Amino acid sequence: MSIDWKKYSLIAADILLGGYLLMAVTAFNTPDDEGMTCQRVDINVEDGAVRGFLDAKAVKNQLQRAGLYPEGDVMSQISVRRIEDALRKNPLVASAECYKTSTGRIEIVISQRLPVIRVLANNGDDYYIDSEGNIMPSTQYASNLLVATGNISKSYAKKMLTPIGKLVLDSPFWNSQIEQVNVLADGSVEMVPRVGNHVIYLGKPAGVSRKLERLKKFYRYGLSHAGWNKYKYISLEFDNQIICRKR
Repeated sequence: MSIDWKKYSLIAADILLGGYLLMAVTAFNTPDDEGMTCQRVDINVEDGAVRGFLDAKAVKNQLQRAGLYPEGDVMSQISVRRIEDALRKNPLVASAECYKTSTGRIEIVISQRLPVIRVLANNGDDYYIDSEGNIMPSTQYASNLLVATGNISKSYAKKMLTPIGKLVLDSPFWNSQIEQVNVLADGSVEMVPRVGNHVIYLGKPAGVSRKLERLKKFYRYGLSHAGWNKYKYISLEFDNQIICRKR
């Protein structure tokens, strides 16, 4: 009986390959150094159109207070899930991702909730509204962010002021020109500009983008020639017209 050397060679090769793969998987799943400690923590806080409340120092302080700052800890004992869960409980955090590297570093990436308007209501409320219409707690925050004052309930702020805040923030022109929104008792809206000693009356906060586009043209072709301080009151309440009251 002749021996099929080719068949046995293939079987032997399969056995060797299987053994190699088993060793590779085992080695992959076993840390190179069980005693490796975290050498560095990199914290990246992402900002959008406006700088948010959080920075790397604030995130580090939060983790230290919770006993979760991992620098110096054994890598195999660091729970990235616990770090993520702790950070996501922060009302200023939209999302948090944490992972380990093979070089002994912990990477933390945070996307934060960004404010679009600050509310200082007549009833004493002081808070921010983010781009999704959610209320953010008041905090120490120096910014040229639009401020809303007057008769403002939280539901009004979420529904009516969020679009105005986003519109102003997203426009370089209006972001540099409008500094305050004031809500009157009937829910109508006034705006206070940085340049020009006048009040802009929008009426009800509907079609604000169209109203501001009319105002922008009036600024360009009207006030630029007549003078920025000629009028004390500019009304955009009605479509296709601008009503001005002289000083």
